[in-house]
Amino acid sequence: MSADAKAQGQTQFNVRLPADLKTRLETYAQLVGRSQAMVASEALADYLDWRIPQIEALKQAIAVADRGEFASADEVAAFFKAYET
Repeated sequence: MSADAKAQGQTQFNVRLPADLKTRLETYAQLVGRSQAMVASEALADYLDWRIPQIEALKQAIAVADRGEFASADEVAAFFKAYET
């Protein structure tokens, strides 16, 4: 790892990719003029920015359901009535 990477708080991580995905990564990195490592890092960051909140919200919803905190039939009917055309 370079001194520059260490200075930025970066760490090395190795991952095995299917050959076709590696080829796509190489192609994309060349097209945008970025390193494969930078493209992979940005892609992983974007994915985790999306997935982590999604999984956290799902776990919270399951916990609410497990506690039996459901909308009443009247609340559900009122919700759908508000969107009738």
